[in-house]
Formats: sequence, structure tokens, C-alpha cells
Amino acid sequence: MNRAKLGIFLFTVLLSGGGFAEESVTADQVVTGIEHQFGVTPGQRRNHINGVCVAGSFVGNKAVQPYSMSPLFSGKVIPVLGRFSLAGGSLKIPDTAKNPRGMALEFRLPDGQVQHFTMLNVPVFGAATPESFYDGVVANTPDPATGKPDPEKMAAYKASHPDAKALGEYLGKNNPIASYANSDFYSVHTFKFINKNNKSTLVRWRFVPQDGVKRLSDEELKTAPTRFLDQDIMNKTQAGVVRWDMVLVIGDPMDEQTNPTIYWPVDRKEIKAGVLALTSASPQQGGACEKINFDPLAMTSGIAPTNDPVLLFRSPAYANSYAKRLTGQ
Repeated sequence: MNRAKLGIFLFTVLLSGGGFAEESVTADQVVTGIEHQFGVTPGQRRNHINGVCVAGSFVGNKAVQPYSMSPLFSGKVIPVLGRFSLAGGSLKIPDTAKNPRGMALEFRLPDGQVQHFTMLNVPVFGAATPESFYDGVVANTPDPATGKPDPEKMAAYKASHPDAKALGEYLGKNNPIASYANSDFYSVHTFKFINKNNKSTLVRWRFVPQDGVKRLSDEELKTAPTRFLDQDIMNKTQAGVVRWDMVLVIGDPMDEQTNPTIYWPVDRKEIKAGVLALTSASPQQGGACEKINFDPLAMTSGIAPTNDPVLLFRSPAYANSYAKRLTGQ
């Protein structure tokens, strides 16, 4: 999708109030709910507010071409701008928090086209629907009287929302990462790859750090500084190129495609789809990534969304937040 078409799409979404009439919550409700949960820092993102800009390149593997006609897999060097981030809408959230980290990438393709990958370093999402996600935001919003979420509301939410269980278990078993450079990142959602013969294949993917996944120990969690992730990736890219392998997972037609809280079977075929090489990192304030809206539905030919309601909802929610911060709200 080129920038002009992306702008028209976002404008249309905003005018429609979210664009998904069948949903019982709107994009504005969800974004406003996040604002109530964390507060508002004018001109900043409502979620994943803490972040750092990165830049580099991607070289796709031509072996993926039987599955997708996307120019990502031409074998040519493709410029990339990106952003690492920490989930949450408060600047006070520490880098040791047991919540997801994000990797958002904008691939700069020929003719002004862009392809976005907006990933998390967890293999599943915490909600199967926008309504369930919104319920989680409300349940975790601090009580004005105590400054903390109500334990009874949180317990009731967990009991009534089994779709949140898989992510909760994963975060409980895996300590936070020691470095963005040592974290894997997942598509979370299922997508469709479409080849030149218009054949569609269900896929998921993950980016695996060539230097391996490294997590903080329990002892390191106690002594780690409040902020270390941003400076760490800046130091590492200054010292040398930091690389990830893109691993493409080929789905079966019967695999789950509309519920991002469900794992796929572990025996699915995998292909090394390319290599991401990051060569620089810089503070997001005034950086090249600061004004980018990493809409996960910014796509080129050869890659398409499924009918996953959370994936489809992310686009208008991102647009709502983007419009607010562009106007200094």
C-alpha cells in the first residue's frame, strides 16, 4: 500500500468511527479506555509509549516466492525503518515489567510502497476479540481511591475470559528479555500469502535473533535499572550489525486463523524467509520512527489479512491514536 492510499484509508476509518459496525466496542472506546488506564502524555502514543527507533535492511529468500508474490521476497536489499517498544501507555513502566515488547517494521519497497510487520515478542495475543481486549483494559484500570487496579475486578475478568489464559501463562513462565537484540518476535496473527497464481496459503512468522534469545534471571530482575533496553540496542548497533532470521510457518487449511490466542501445532513446515539486519538505533523523540503509524494492515500484493477480528480492529485503533498525537492531544 502506498502512502497516499494509506492516508485515504486512515481518514475513512476515522470518519466511520472505527469502521466495524458489527463490533460492540469502537476504536475510540478502546483508545479512551487505555487513556483512562495509563493517563495521557500529549503528542505521544497511547500504548507502547516507550520505544526506540531503528534502521537497517531486509533481504528476503526467493524460496518464499511459490507462496507469495510480495516484493519482500525478491532477494534484493530492502530498506527498513522500525521501532522497538514496551507495552503500556505510561512512561513510568520499567523495562523489567512482565509484559510484551514490540518490534514494528516498515519495509520501504519500490514505487513508494510500504509493507508493515507489527509484532510482539509473545507467540499469542491476550484477547480473542476487541471486546475482550477492552474488558481487560477496564479490569486493569487503577481505582482512583487506591491508585491500583481492583483485585476483585481483575479476578472476575480472568475467570470470565479464558482467552487471556494462554498469554498469562507464557508471561508467567518467561522472564523479560535482557535485550531487544536477544528477543524473538511473532506475527501473533495469522495472515495469507498469495502467489502469482492467486493461490492463498495460511502463514504465521517469527523473527529469531541470530545471537540467541536471552532473558533476565530472577536475580537480574531485582537489580536491573529502570531503563536499559533503548541504550542497549543503540550500543549494540553501534558496535556492529544486529540480525534476525525471519522464519515462515506454513499453515494447514484447518489451522486456526481468526483467534490469535490459540497456538498452531508445532509440526508445521517452516522456511527461512529472509534476514533482517539492523545497523543503527536512535532515541524515538525526533527520530525517523516517531511519526510513523505502524498500521499492521499496510500491505502490498502477496500478503493479505485473515478475518481475525483483533487484527482488523488494530488498524482503526492505531489510526485513532495516531490522529490524537498528531494534533498534540
